[in-house]
Amino acid sequence: MATLLRKIGLIRLHDRDTEDPKHHQGSFKGSKGNQKNNNIKHCNTSNESNILNPPEIKNKKSEQSTKDKPSGKDKQGKDIKEKQQVGGSKATSTSLQPLVPHRQHCTQVRTRRLMKELQEIKRLADNFITVELADDNLFEWNVKLHQVDKDSALWQDMKETNTEYILLNISFPDNFPFSPPFMRVLTPRLENGYVLDGGAICMELLTPRGWSSAYTVEAVMRQFAASLVKGQGRICRKAGKSKKAFSRKEAEATFKSLVKTHEKYGWVSPPVSDG
Repeated sequence: MATLLRKIGLIRLHDRDTEDPKHHQGSFKGSKGNQKNNNIKHCNTSNESNILNPPEIKNKKSEQSTKDKPSGKDKQGKDIKEKQQVGGSKATSTSLQPLVPHRQHCTQVRTRRLMKELQEIKRLADNFITVELADDNLFEWNVKLHQVDKDSALWQDMKETNTEYILLNISFPDNFPFSPPFMRVLTPRLENGYVLDGGAICMELLTPRGWSSAYTVEAVMRQFAASLVKGQGRICRKAGKSKKAFSRKEAEATFKSLVKTHEKYGWVSPPVSDG
């Protein structure tokens, strides 16, 4: 019986030790297995501390370094702010400076362009046109057209009437050369040739729609000379009418009317019913 009880106790001890590892670890603290497990556990904690602690230290150092030194974004933002401040100060300084008025700028552009064209016209070898300033005004020219097609009836009229040139007046607006000049015939009194009442000239390139800043006065005058011949222009020889001078006011009104007509119908002849 005693032997049986011992066996049962041993079995229970064995089962309890194998089923409850915590009890096993607690009951055998001085055993080699416990020392081994404790060593393993200690090594693991030491390893964990070695792995986890350095990044924390680095993070703290990096945080301190970021506090001491601005990051790339912060530095970039700081640079941008400094540039903005500098730019703002420059902008304010420039804004305090008086700006050149638009009208003054246009006048400078117009003056340079017209001075250049005057020099180029003086260099013309064929003496096609000559220019005189009206009342010493750079922005208003009296242009003499000395030549037209020598095979034309207009040239024959000039020879027969001893007309040395056709005189035109050209006024340059404030925004020339970006807007066309106003050009009209002064003398002699012409018929046809796209010359209308008051000496107004019917040419598309003289309108805002047909004008280009690349056109020079010389080019416009050559086009005008060609249109005179193409439109069969003649010098008026009718008694009383030939001596009547062209009027600027009438020319401006006529030109305004013809521009309105051509904007409606294009640069073709309008219907007869519309006059």
